[in-house]
This record gives sequence, C-alpha cells and structure tokens, in this order.
Amino acid sequence: MIYHSNDLSKYSFLITGGAGFIGSNIVDYLMYNGAGLVRVLDDLSNGSYENISKYIGSNNFDFIKGDIRDYNTCLESVKGIDFISHQAALGSVPRSIKSPINTNSVNIDGFLNMMNAAKESKKLKRFVYAASSSTYGDSVELPKKEGNEGAPLSPYAVTKLVNELYAQVFYEVYGFKSIGLRYFNVFGPNQSFDNPYAAVIPIFCNCFLENKTPTIYGDGLTSRDFTYVLNAVQANIKSFFFDELNNHNVYNVAVGERTSLNEIIVLLNDITKKNIVANYGPERIGDVKHSLADISKIETDLKYNNLISFKTGLNKVYNWYKETKNQ
Repeated sequence: MIYHSNDLSKYSFLITGGAGFIGSNIVDYLMYNGAGLVRVLDDLSNGSYENISKYIGSNNFDFIKGDIRDYNTCLESVKGIDFISHQAALGSVPRSIKSPINTNSVNIDGFLNMMNAAKESKKLKRFVYAASSSTYGDSVELPKKEGNEGAPLSPYAVTKLVNELYAQVFYEVYGFKSIGLRYFNVFGPNQSFDNPYAAVIPIFCNCFLENKTPTIYGDGLTSRDFTYVLNAVQANIKSFFFDELNNHNVYNVAVGERTSLNEIIVLLNDITKKNIVANYGPERIGDVKHSLADISKIETDLKYNNLISFKTGLNKVYNWYKETKNQ
C-alpha cells in the first residue's frame, strides 16, 4: 500500500525508536519506497537490532545507537534531516506504575530533548511524534474525540499528556509546528510477545500458537479500538506531507471500531480452528475499561483511510507470528 505521492528519494528521515515495533514498520515503508536517507536513533533497550539489520550497509540507511536522554545525541541525529518521526518511548501502563521515574525520564526528558533539537534545525520540515489514546484518561465519552480529554489514570498517561503540552507550548512560544498521533492499541509484525510488558494481542497469538490458555484480566468485556500497524504507518507518512499544518495538532489514529478481549479469543479460535478457552484474573490498576476513537478529524485533514480492519489485521499478524516461530 502506498500512502504518499511525493518523491521520497529527495528527502531524509529520522525515526527515533526505529528498531522498535511501530518505528521499524515506518522504516520498512520508507526503505521499500526508496527514501533518500533513513536514519534510526535507538538505544536498543526495547527495540530489536534484528528489525533493522537487513538495512545495515545500505547507502541510504544510517543507524545511531544512542539514548534520547542525551541531548548531544539528539542534536547529532537531527543533522541533515527533513522529517522526524519520534517513536522512542517507554510504553506500557503496568511498567509505568512499577517504574514511574524511568518512564518519566524517557518519555518526558527524552521527548523534550528531541523536540528542542528539532526546533534548532534549519532544515527540518516536520516533527511528528507518537502520542497516545491514554491521554483520554478517565473520560467515559465514546467515541474519544480530540479536545474532550479526561484526567490521566497512570504515570504513562501523564507523560504522554505532557508531551502534548510541550508541543503546544513550543508552537505558542517558538512557532514550532508539530503533529501528535494518538495511537489506539496498535498491533502487528515486529511486536514482541516475550517481554514482561507485552501487549495483549501478541500474548494471545503466542498462546494460541503454543496451545496454552491465555489470561484475561477482568471479565473480558474490556474493549479497545485495536489498530493494525500499517494504519499507524499511513498516519506518519501523511503527517510528513500535510502542507496545511499551521500550528500544533493532534489526531486519533485508529479504526473507529471496538473489540472486546472475549471477542479476540473467539476470532483467534476461528482463525486457528482451535477451541481454546481463556482464564480470568483480577482487573489491572490503571486500565481504561473501554476505548473507541472518533477518526473524523484525521480523515478530513490528512485524508487518512482505515485500510485494514481489525479482523484482517489479526489474521495477518497471527500468520506473521506463526511464520516467525517456524524460521
């Protein structure tokens, strides 16, 4: 799928966290479509070198192993860059509850370093960053609409809200324009299932592959607007070339449909022709019960299209995990 009409060979791109899940998918798109230069900044604390190793040695690829909490590293990575997609962050609500100081350090200090380094660049055309649906916090309104946020429910949500506040202040004080993309439960290839803070879909897929019983926290009615990763890639690419941006803006990146955890089990049984039943445990602290995005704003401004439905995406990613395990 092609999400751009511009000649990517004329431009240079920096993807922070580019060895991670969403970042590496953006890198894949840019490399496949002949970008002039793709630079990845990643400390490999969460990302995997395997996600980008196939590009090492390519004339149009550059890898910097470094930490966004080091300002000089951020300055160096921005040199000569036209477009930045800032994906580097510490995700996971449970991790932020266990380690709020580290989450704050990466997601706020690191973000501010990258945004200030970007502001100082004379060449940069656009700064796009990974925001989060967690910003809607305790708001019970469905669907979630930009401008109708609640109070944060976790340290992680606080950090992502602060990112948006900084981005808005950078526009008001410095005239620095940027776009925040509020991801709604993105899933897809390159998303790990074997770390302590893995997301629900890779965990469930791995359980089905190994014929193990998945655990659902709560009654299973918890629902999310699960979004296949290529929809997030599309949002980033279209944000780069949105010529009408005249301020700081945020957009929901989602499908506009919600699926419960119980429904995922049903769908995976259908995909795999198995009959696996979930275990149920206590609900987790900091989790939002229901999430559903209004995507009308991004559809209108960025001409975003929900090209891959949840069911299609789930089938794709299950088969990807299956193939990866068999390699």
